[in-house]
Amino acid sequence: MSQQSVIGVPKEIKNNENRVALTPGGAGMLRMAGHQVLIEAGAGVGSGFSDDDYSKEGAVILGSAADVWAQSSMIMKVKEPLPSEFGYFREGLVLFTYLHLAAAGDLAAQLMSSGVTGIAYETIQLANGSLPLLTPMSEVAGRMSVQIGAHFLEKYYGGRGILLGGVPGVPPADVIILGGGIVGTNAAKMALGLGANVVVIERSADRMRALDDIFGGRLRTLMSTPHNIAHAVQKADLLIGAVLIPGARAPRLVTSTMVETMKPGSVIVDVAVDQGGSIETIDRVTTHSDPVYEKHGVLHYAVANMPGAVPRTSTLALTNVTMPYALELAGKGVQAAVAGNQPLQLGVNTYKGHITHPAVAEALNMPYVALSELS
Repeated sequence: MSQQSVIGVPKEIKNNENRVALTPGGAGMLRMAGHQVLIEAGAGVGSGFSDDDYSKEGAVILGSAADVWAQSSMIMKVKEPLPSEFGYFREGLVLFTYLHLAAAGDLAAQLMSSGVTGIAYETIQLANGSLPLLTPMSEVAGRMSVQIGAHFLEKYYGGRGILLGGVPGVPPADVIILGGGIVGTNAAKMALGLGANVVVIERSADRMRALDDIFGGRLRTLMSTPHNIAHAVQKADLLIGAVLIPGARAPRLVTSTMVETMKPGSVIVDVAVDQGGSIETIDRVTTHSDPVYEKHGVLHYAVANMPGAVPRTSTLALTNVTMPYALELAGKGVQAAVAGNQPLQLGVNTYKGHITHPAVAEALNMPYVALSELS
């Protein structure tokens, strides 16, 4: 049986986060399904959507985030709530967003103590292992990582003064990519397109064969071993961290000692920073307004919401994949929705005060309780 829900979309408050969790078209789909949609005034402006665009689709515009949170049964966001939003949590509220709890123990504790049902975009997983709600943002971040790396390799920004593709008679830059998944593959597409010399380091032999087929031998692959990583990092002009283990903290593959061997002015872009980072010298998260810091003579880019810099593209891509799940949650309620949807069940990270995703529980060193035990 279908139920009526109130879906709220507050404005994102993370530094320079201009995405919004719902397009006007998405709001219209929820309204057509019989639900009420509340949008905080100005929430879509950064992505090019006016309040009037939402009103035309039947959404109600509210003047404050507090009102949106208080009046909604389900909150849709893009980024994880920040401490200033923790006070809005309450028992029974459904929060549907990117959570990245493996690197956010304080947030996990707040979700549990308040009884919020936290459903993470990034751990919804299909039977084939793919992550449908993370994929479009991984595509964006992978492509951006090369643009960003090329930018900071310019001398003016502290880089080595290298053009990724070189010119006739001058060799191209060496781009080393850790991980051959969605992020790594999209980074490789961009780097190869710019003419760089590209190496992808990957632990799966099958994935390396697939990459060889995809790119027709235009890039090199290396098995992920400490020896191979150390040798490749030393050569890198641009090092891209593209490693993901669903729900878990990113493994630290590059040590501080390895970074010390890199050439002065080389650049590291760690896309995995929102899961803790795969490079030891990524010891803090940066922002779009202050994106890099220097360590061992190497520029480190550690922005956790990279796609927020291209919000129009990112918001459209995100809504394309979140809507089917949002409609199911709103129409059936959490229990009924996850009962018939295993991928969505894997998205539930917190429920009734417990951690309900094993990788998140392990990363936070907290007890894991299966969702089936709490229904």
